[in-house]
Amino acid sequence: MSRWSLRVRLTVLYGGLFVLAGALLLGVTYFLVERSLDARMGASAGNLDFRPKTLDSLGTIEVNGQKINIPQAIIDYRAQQEQFRRDTLDSLVTGGAIALAGVGVVAGAFGWLVAGRALQPLSRITETARRIAGAPDRGLHERIALAGPKDEVKELADTFDTMMERLDRSFDGQRRFVANASHELRTPLALNRALVELAVSRPDAVPQTRQLGESLLSVNERHERLIDGLLTLAESETAVVETVPVDLAEVAQHVLDQALVADRKVSAQLRTAPTTGDPVLLERLAQNLVENAIRHNLPEDGWLSVHTATIDGQAQLVVENSGPVVPKYEIETLFQPFRRMRHERTAERGFGLGLSIVRAVARAHGGEVTAEPRTRGGLTVTVTLPAS
Repeated sequence: MSRWSLRVRLTVLYGGLFVLAGALLLGVTYFLVERSLDARMGASAGNLDFRPKTLDSLGTIEVNGQKINIPQAIIDYRAQQEQFRRDTLDSLVTGGAIALAGVGVVAGAFGWLVAGRALQPLSRITETARRIAGAPDRGLHERIALAGPKDEVKELADTFDTMMERLDRSFDGQRRFVANASHELRTPLALNRALVELAVSRPDAVPQTRQLGESLLSVNERHERLIDGLLTLAESETAVVETVPVDLAEVAQHVLDQALVADRKVSAQLRTAPTTGDPVLLERLAQNLVENAIRHNLPEDGWLSVHTATIDGQAQLVVENSGPVVPKYEIETLFQPFRRMRHERTAERGFGLGLSIVRAVARAHGGEVTAEPRTRGGLTVTVTLPAS
């Protein structure tokens, strides 16, 4: 019964209560009719209450030329009364049960209609929530605005509207923060880089100054990559508003052409995998996967494999690599921001945002990403997006 819908459960409840009340009424009627019959039959047979010896002493009488044995006639009369009593009660039970069953079916149908009408406001709330979930970046401005008496259902709808209003303000604030942070954080870093490059490139710069400048440029570049990753993560956690047709095979090929994989064995099987989305975010998704596959690999004889295809109506991008053995219980932590693998070398330490951005971008496009550890080391990461 736990798998039944609320409407079915309410219908069963209404129908069950009606049948129970009808059964109780039928039982009370049966009891009253039985007592009434017993009282009337006892009163009508009161003058014929003879003891057996008295019955034996009675003889026969002749009525209209027919001899009647009085004792036998009394016994037959009582038997007829008892049969009449049983037939009446049986008829009451049978007819009442049939009537109760018929009216129970009608009550069930009526209960189905009443439950549907009572749950109509909840259906409206569900439809609104589904539309908002389907387009969270655009649907937060929508409200239920349920009219009617101020009952429990309207209170639920009003509470839902209040929650959506607060979420709408929160998302608007987040978007404004991302836009402002993109400018306020990137501009000073770009200015610092330009000043350091200018100081290093001066003809009269001493070697110590050049070495210090190169160190500062390295630190500045690291900060730029960190800020870029954080902003990309923030932007990709909202639904994609403007989408265009994109082929994951073309995106993967472009990323492989740009990646530094000269010292790695690369296997690419890029079949067409059309989807729709933001090309920049999807390129960043593929780039992060390929860069992670290169960074977390074997120092020698390492390899990586990139596959794209359309399977069961889903566009898939699969990136597989060799590398150290990853316990299965650590897979989920790799998708959390600022979480790194324990065996990651210091020289290759990233910010722990690569797979976090991959998951955020995939979910923003209505897809999902999964990772499975390979027995001999490395990971198999699969991104699944809706095919166009």
